Amino acid sequence: MPTQPRASRDWLLALAGAGGYFFAREQVQRRREADMRGQVAFITGGSRGLGMLTAREFAKQGCRIAICARDTEELARAREHLDAYTTEIMALPCDVRDQQQVEHVVNQITQHFGQIDILVNNAGVIQVGPMHDMPLEVYQEAMDVMYWGMVYTTLAVLPQMRRRKAGRIVNVTSVGGKVSVPHLLPYSAAKFAGTGFSEGLHAEVAGDGITVTTICPGVLRDGAQVNSYFVGRTEKEYTWFSLAASLPIMSLDADEAARQIVQACRRGESERLLGAPAKTLSLLHGLFPQAVIQTLGLFNRYFLPKPKGSGQPNGSRRGMDIQQEMQNTPLTAATTLGLKAAENNNEYPGPTEILNN
Repeated sequence: MPTQPRASRDWLLALAGAGGYFFAREQVQRRREADMRGQVAFITGGSRGLGMLTAREFAKQGCRIAICARDTEELARAREHLDAYTTEIMALPCDVRDQQQVEHVVNQITQHFGQIDILVNNAGVIQVGPMHDMPLEVYQEAMDVMYWGMVYTTLAVLPQMRRRKAGRIVNVTSVGGKVSVPHLLPYSAAKFAGTGFSEGLHAEVAGDGITVTTICPGVLRDGAQVNSYFVGRTEKEYTWFSLAASLPIMSLDADEAARQIVQACRRGESERLLGAPAKTLSLLHGLFPQAVIQTLGLFNRYFLPKPKGSGQPNGSRRGMDIQQEMQNTPLTAATTLGLKAAENNNEYPGPTEILNN
């Protein structure tokens, strides 16, 4: 019988070797998963969306939970939701843009539970629209929440972790912190800063017994579009963004994202990208940065809404307000999954009325 060509055999051997490597790595990582029962997990931005779901996943692992957010009503509803998973929970109002508030909340949690074992920096804000319509305040807010908020909480919690020579910090950034996406410039810039801080922190504290995990999600199906802010041609901006955040192929289910975050934390991973689109975009950008950047430029030029040219400080609109105006359009039917996610994930006010109208 004719023998298989050498090139084909080598290719098969390479595939088998790669498969064996990834299988072995998975088994090693599983054995390294930490038992988190009884540990204290503090999640910022934990009142809704991915933050609340991540808090729930930590609670399922037996953790004691502390969450913070700016909206006290959202916090009350989130606590009621999390009560079904743990009886040891604190829900505290805090604006992570304010360093004094952050330090006060960290002290409250530490006094109540004794320590903080896990910090999840999740608080964020999303602003969508062309840069020509983005006022300066939008850039400042993005940095204040998603960069300085991460720095303030980390610096407040880090001393106690260093004293114990133990602790886990999870920084939720974005694939937008690796590849800057048009019409999300303030968001991407702040996420780039957060990613840089997180990766550098990992190296800085590695010798202190502290693990730092950088989480880079792609577009999530968590309902956050109703609490995002839009500038320029707001209805068109909301349309493309809400579709991306609702369609299964383009977006990752937020429950799955939360499970992966907790798993990455348990394993002490340095980084995890969430979702196939995020992994693909990041890989392509690493291999062909110029081609990816040029492609994004073409996408912006030919597919995304044109600038309106306002750039006024109060020109932004909240997604839920736009959705209410568009509730009888085909967009509502096309984004049902995203709106259901908003209802399930405490994106206030819940879109039940939108779906029922």
